[in-house]
Amino acid sequence: MRTRCFSLLLALTLACSGGETSESGSGGEPTSGGEATGGGEATGGGEAENGHAPGGTHGRHHHGHHGQGHDHDFSDVERFARIFDDPERDSWQKPDHVVSLLDLAPGQTVVDLGAGTGYFLSRLSAAVGPEGRVLALDVEPNMVRHMEARIAEEELANAEARVVPTDDPQLEPAGADAILIVDTWHHVAEREAYAAKLFAGLRPGGSVFIVDFTREAPHGPPAEMRLTAAEVSEELAAAGFEIATLDEELPHQYVVRATRPAAPGSEETP
Repeated sequence: MRTRCFSLLLALTLACSGGETSESGSGGEPTSGGEATGGGEATGGGEAENGHAPGGTHGRHHHGHHGQGHDHDFSDVERFARIFDDPERDSWQKPDHVVSLLDLAPGQTVVDLGAGTGYFLSRLSAAVGPEGRVLALDVEPNMVRHMEARIAEEELANAEARVVPTDDPQLEPAGADAILIVDTWHHVAEREAYAAKLFAGLRPGGSVFIVDFTREAPHGPPAEMRLTAAEVSEELAAAGFEIATLDEELPHQYVVRATRPAAPGSEETP
């Protein structure tokens, strides 16, 4: 069975427009022209990312889209953490702005699905406050261990990292106020079925926020894997969500908000 990686895919930005790897690139935007593996080499025509392989082989994974699979080694977590958490990334990912779009309130529960190294963790933790809860989910056990160490080091008492299967976020029914999915949705297999599981895991009035690369972005996944905001919206609408496309402040990405309708008679808003 082919699986899809849900890890935070900043490494997508490693590859697509030049000929050298981006760990030392300027501006936080990768310049590699190929696929970076966990061993640090780049090979032409692909992307770097992290995920999980079936059968307990945690260091490697297969991913793809519509049946196209790739095999990556992601055992070198520290190397990829330097890429994912490069401070220069902030200039185009705009994490404070992204978190502000979620409109979180103290005491709420927020899920970071495909959380990778935990790039958004501290911001999400602050947004929901000590009475709130942050669930950082990823299919790659190495990444989850990295996040657990980060949570301890940064003393994020309201955050928890978990390994989840590729086909199920394992959310509590109606337990989340918001779900953030950054640079990951295009890797989900059977997205409409997966969207239904997200719908079930949200409280009425809660929202999923999909942040992913535009077709025109100078870096990101291969062109055949990219989804437009309209395609994402259609998939989520099929699961019963109400759809809105948010502002255009991110230079290389779109944001789709998918809201579970509030219960009849409720005054809740996303």
